[in-house]
Amino acid sequence: MRLPLMILGGIRRRMARRNNQMHKYLSILLIGFALAGSGCEIRKAMYDQPKYEPLQKSDFFADGRSSRPLIDGTVARGELRDDELLYTGKENGEEAKRFPFPITKEVLLRGQERYNIYCTPCHDYAGTGRGMVVQRGFKQPTSFHDQRLRDSAPGYYFTVITGGFGQMPSYADQVPVKDRWAIAAYIRALQLSQHATVDDVPESERAQFETAAK
Repeated sequence: MRLPLMILGGIRRRMARRNNQMHKYLSILLIGFALAGSGCEIRKAMYDQPKYEPLQKSDFFADGRSSRPLIDGTVARGELRDDELLYTGKENGEEAKRFPFPITKEVLLRGQERYNIYCTPCHDYAGTGRGMVVQRGFKQPTSFHDQRLRDSAPGYYFTVITGGFGQMPSYADQVPVKDRWAIAAYIRALQLSQHATVDDVPESERAQFETAAK
């Protein structure tokens, strides 16, 4: 009888261990459900808390507005525009006669790309002012090769792109600041291309140019 009793005792011990494990698992599940429920309650309480919707009327503030005006001098993160030349196209209140950064080949290619997208409908690819919308009846803009525009400072083009001029609207929303300068630089390149002489070609390229011209 001793052997069956030993077996029976082993079975009881194993069952007891399993029961303990089951109790642990159940406890963990209950705790998990409790935390999840409390999380939902917290989220719901945060969602339902008193708050103002944008531009909602307020009885708390004297001016009746829930959206508070910005404190004087407030600057949005990353929007500190302390470079007058870069952001206004002016120096000492006058249209800048220089660019705010070096004009490289990459800048000119970027300017060409942006010009082709935004400017050619009116100004055409050569800058003569005979773009497709002009051919369809839109008022023709002045050619970039007009002497007045050839003599205009780079800051002038930046200002016009930013604020618009005549029938041309502002492109400030579509064209970022540095791209406006890139377009201005490309316009300069267009002007030079239509009034350049052989003497303007670098000597290292002149022979190839003269051969192609023949």
